[in-house]
Amino acid sequence: MIQKILGATVIEGEDRLDADVDFVYASDLMSDVLAFGKPNSALLTGLATQQAVISAHMAEFKGVVFIRGKRPKDGAEKFARENNLVMLTTELDMYDACVKIDSIDGDGGSGVQRGAILQKREDMLLNQEFHVEGSDFAKAGMASTQVKAMLKKIGVAPKLVRRVAISTFEGEMNVVMHAIRATIFLVITPSIIEVVIDDEGKGIPDVALAMESGFTTATEEMRAMGFGSGMGLPNIKKNADEINVTSEIGIGTRVWMKFLINDHNADEGEEN
Repeated sequence: MIQKILGATVIEGEDRLDADVDFVYASDLMSDVLAFGKPNSALLTGLATQQAVISAHMAEFKGVVFIRGKRPKDGAEKFARENNLVMLTTELDMYDACVKIDSIDGDGGSGVQRGAILQKREDMLLNQEFHVEGSDFAKAGMASTQVKAMLKKIGVAPKLVRRVAISTFEGEMNVVMHAIRATIFLVITPSIIEVVIDDEGKGIPDVALAMESGFTTATEEMRAMGFGSGMGLPNIKKNADEINVTSEIGIGTRVWMKFLINDHNADEGEEN
């Protein structure tokens, strides 16, 4: 229905055009998408980059519609194919596309099925490391994508997967934008998920200030890619059950996140 009313061309996902979409979120700021977008949405954006598609994947969106005839020229198409996302492009601008989508008369049905909940097994333990290079925007988000895939594979509750993935992605993007390099540590026990992002870089002069929504030191180039709106650390704080940020000027920053499995799985069970 979205493809038809926008006169859109399919870039990727011809076989998934029947996917149910509950909401459409229009934005060129990917941190806003991660902070406020809802699962089972479609992203409407003028940001024709792989990071836009990765952001949609992290937020559990069904697909991305690029406006004004834009088409990503990086690895977005391959990423969408591997992660079952639909990619469309329309000649309409953002406003006209939103108006047309809003006129669709649909039943709003979801058809989404809950994934399996992580089983309480005393022998379950996962310890994994991922390496991220600063300024490597071409690969930005790949470590977070692997984290999300691992969590889904072992059956972590879908809402918890989304929270961990978004938090890890925000932390990874901070590394790419502001640090030299970093190691991401993922530890899973039967009761908690811990993510630690330990970077080498210039450090954060005022951690308390950096935790405030809207505070940013991003360059214009970073903003042009849809990041740097000052939602990174606040978004992690919003999604994690616990967060601790320590930083030393000229040395680097460590972001520690903790996610409780048992409480979240209980909530999922009640919904099911």
